[in-house]
Parts: sequence; C-alpha cells; structure tokens
Amino acid sequence: MEKEELTFDELPSVLALVLRKVEGIEKNVERIQAAVERTTTQHKDGHTPMTLSEACEFLKMKRSTMYYHLENGNIPATRKGKNYILFKDELLKWAESGRINDVPLTFEEQAAAMSSDFKRKANPRY
Repeated sequence: MEKEELTFDELPSVLALVLRKVEGIEKNVERIQAAVERTTTQHKDGHTPMTLSEACEFLKMKRSTMYYHLENGNIPATRKGKNYILFKDELLKWAESGRINDVPLTFEEQAAAMSSDFKRKANPRY
C-alpha cells in the first residue's frame, strides 16, 4: 500500500469517503448487536438459563454458600459435566419458598400466636 500525498483540494472527497466507511462500520455493528440480542436465550416466562456465577450475583450469595446448597440438593439445578445450569424462575421460586411469613402479621395475630404457644392454663385464682 503506497502512501499518497493529499492536496488541500482532495481533502473533502477523502473525508467523505472516510465518513461513508465509518457509517458502514456502524451499520454492521448495529446489525451484529441485533443478531446477538436475538440469539440470547431470554424467555418470556422467565425460564432463563444462568451460570453459577450469574446465579450467585442474582441471589447475592457467596459461591461457597451456593455450592453448599447445590450439594445438599436445596437449590434446583441441572449439572452438565462440571458445570451447573440454573434457571432464573426456579431460583426465584426457591428463594420465595424460604420465607418465614408471607405477609407481616398484625398485632392481634401476633398476640393470638403467642397465646396459643402456652402449654398450661392460667390459674383461675388470680
């Protein structure tokens, strides 16, 4: 490739050529990005596969804790070779199933729950 000397008069045509090539590159990048977005496995029902590191980030859980739950069979996962595949909707269901109370109890409900825990009856003399 030989280096040509440009004159001041040729500068607008060379600049126009460079701009056309940059626009072509931008269009190709946009086309590639659209193709990548189409090929990603995003399902409308939330059944999206995740890697172990993505699942740890999603649940804000340490990797060692995640392995503990996977080894004990607490977390729903599929193992393909050495890698785990976890699904986003299954992780959400698992996280929600660990709730102690679905809805905060009112004061009356708390009092009723506490009074039902007593094993002996109150002494009627008092």
